[in-house]
Amino acid sequence: MTLPPTRWELAGERNRGYGETFADRVARGLDVDGEARFLDAMLARGSRVLDVGSGMGRVAAALQARGHDVVATEPDPDLRGQSLATYPGLEVLPHQALALDPAEVGTFDLVALVGNVMVYLGEGTERAVLERVRDLLAPEGRAAVGFHLTPVKAGSRSYPAEEFVADAEAAGLRVVHRFGSYELHEADDEYAVWVLVRA
Repeated sequence: MTLPPTRWELAGERNRGYGETFADRVARGLDVDGEARFLDAMLARGSRVLDVGSGMGRVAAALQARGHDVVATEPDPDLRGQSLATYPGLEVLPHQALALDPAEVGTFDLVALVGNVMVYLGEGTERAVLERVRDLLAPEGRAAVGFHLTPVKAGSRSYPAEEFVADAEAAGLRVVHRFGSYELHEADDEYAVWVLVRA
């Protein structure tokens, strides 16, 4: 199956600063676990987690260190290489979301698409990705999605809250929570963190 290029791919070199920024933060011992703490609070110990668009691996590695069974997937070869160098115990699949087959990878207690994954998807694939997320959820599973609502990063799209909710509902998902940050701030018009379940 031929998949459309993601906005991340099309942005190319304009996004190289992402990996460098987090590599510097990790090297300096700064806190890079905000998303992982949020996700971990939703999970029983030893839960099965899928981190879609795992980037340089910091969220997946933090969840793995907290005792979860984590599958990470990142299509960008440079970020996969950085992940391997930084977290050698974390295996990272080279797939984008639509290449994940539930028959092959199974289902998950939590599917995470954090760090602006949704606003870097291939054009017009948002609903299809959300449908795939639905199919990857265990019966009582949840999805956590976080992204900037306006395009503040190179190559990203604007994704208004009402459009995301409509796409999620059309994909067979239901919003159960919306926050303004991974520290559970009140919802705002800049960043949104969503918790979804099967409708």
